[in-house]
Amino acid sequence: MLLTSKNINLRALEPEDLGFLFNVENNTLFWEVSNTATPFSKYILKQYIVNSHQDIFEAKQLRLIIENNKTPIGIIDLFDFDPLHKRAGIGVLILEKYQKQGFANEALQTVIKYAFSVLNLHQLYANITSDNRNSIQLFKKNNFTKIGIKKDWIYTNNTYKDEILFQLINQ
Repeated sequence: MLLTSKNINLRALEPEDLGFLFNVENNTLFWEVSNTATPFSKYILKQYIVNSHQDIFEAKQLRLIIENNKTPIGIIDLFDFDPLHKRAGIGVLILEKYQKQGFANEALQTVIKYAFSVLNLHQLYANITSDNRNSIQLFKKNNFTKIGIKKDWIYTNNTYKDEILFQLINQ
């Protein structure tokens, strides 16, 4: 299976994911990395799920649920999909109680293979705040290269944070 690895399964959004998505999207701890400043209603998220059947070429994004033993444990996204220039942004989120168990690494490796072999992308990029050591380590481990720093890019908790731009080119 293309979107499956040893310990995880990546799958499309389902109507029963509404509660999970509601909790993730409205968790203020995640707002910094998702550029969110307001909560999402269940109605809006239900509409998002209904429309999530759109092909990545149409929607320009792909959100997949990361499952372990059929339990949703996180989300991985391809965003800003640009088929002309063959690139996309990538982001991964694992719920705290499932972190440091290798799930993010498996999900990232699986989506990298999918992006390069199925979507025929030339490159993936990730934007990571400079204090997010776990994400920096994860992306470096998967051969992403630091290519730049956006100074004072994220304003949160009355302070500015730098955002590091990482890139992986399909060789």
